[in-house]
Amino acid sequence: MQHDSSAGPGAGAVYLDSASSLPLHPAARETLLAALERGYADPRRLHRPGRDARLLIDNARSAVAEALGAHPDEVGFTGSGTEAVHLGLSGLVHARRGAGGGPSGVVHSPVEHSSVLHAVDWLPGGAHHRLDVDRTGRVDPAAVDAAARRPGVTAVAVQAANQEIGTRQPVDELDLPDEVPLFVDAAAAVGHGPLPGRWSALTASAHKWGGPAGVGVLAVRRGTRWRRPFPGEDTVEGDGFANVPGALAAAAALQAVRAEEAAVCARQHALVDRLRDRVAALPDVEVVGHPSDRLPHLVTFSCLYVPGDELVAALDRQGFAVASGSACTASTLEPSHVLAAIGALTHGNVRVSLTASTSEAEVDAFCAAVADALGRLREGLL
Repeated sequence: MQHDSSAGPGAGAVYLDSASSLPLHPAARETLLAALERGYADPRRLHRPGRDARLLIDNARSAVAEALGAHPDEVGFTGSGTEAVHLGLSGLVHARRGAGGGPSGVVHSPVEHSSVLHAVDWLPGGAHHRLDVDRTGRVDPAAVDAAARRPGVTAVAVQAANQEIGTRQPVDELDLPDEVPLFVDAAAAVGHGPLPGRWSALTASAHKWGGPAGVGVLAVRRGTRWRRPFPGEDTVEGDGFANVPGALAAAAALQAVRAEEAAVCARQHALVDRLRDRVAALPDVEVVGHPSDRLPHLVTFSCLYVPGDELVAALDRQGFAVASGSACTASTLEPSHVLAAIGALTHGNVRVSLTASTSEAEVDAFCAAVADALGRLREGLL
């Protein structure tokens, strides 16, 4: 069963912001309603309702582990993807603080999600190593490997794929020292093609694949040195009472998405190729990100002489819901750190991310709407 791409802000809106969040997948909705009836008890209790809840969350853990290429006992559920990132990366550093002598530090790409960058800034030590990326947003594996061998490095953080421009990172090409763990933020990539197989800790967020909001995933490989960096039991689970229905619904959505993943990704890749070609042909427009080694459903482009928030608003008025990482957006008032890192225009950019049911006609209509909005904005008619 596929998502409804029209499920967006307002009747008739074409929702092209799936990279931010997806509507609840039908499989997740059905499972969530059923789990609310059975998964209310504390799974740590020994009574029958508690054992029932434990069985449900164990089933969810097994399903998610299979999708991530992990063992069930390596997977835990948190209250969000951000919590999973902070627990995962901080836990790796906490377990190895001061390894090799001298100050501790994290090697990371400059295009990581803000939750990763915030975690790096918060971590003690301060001897962190920010790597360069090329114009497509990819790190150089040799540079990562060399930086990981510096004294005092406690972890390396390289994402599976970028949430703003779609570029996949060469994670499986990395050749790190055995003692240096690799943290991989896979939130943007889960459900959109193969995932890296090489990682020490990996995180994801259920609402990115059609699961419920408020469910994050943290997986830590067996044998990895990891310690909980915050108060509480030394487990990969989040704080507080377990969200059993949410975890089960997230697992159900992920199973459904994975079942149709190959066909959906192939169709989306062709549609994004079409979109990239049409938009790149417009005057003073630059399409960013890797042209082929990328997420299949996402494309970002930057437009000269047009504020990104105004272009997003103009497209919204025409019935298309998209995102922008431009300066002076309502949320951050800061330019996109990803676009700045690759040397792209940080104003006038639009991120388009397709749903599983986005059609060719919708893509063509969107391209026409972009051309119209750009012309009107540049002429001062909007």
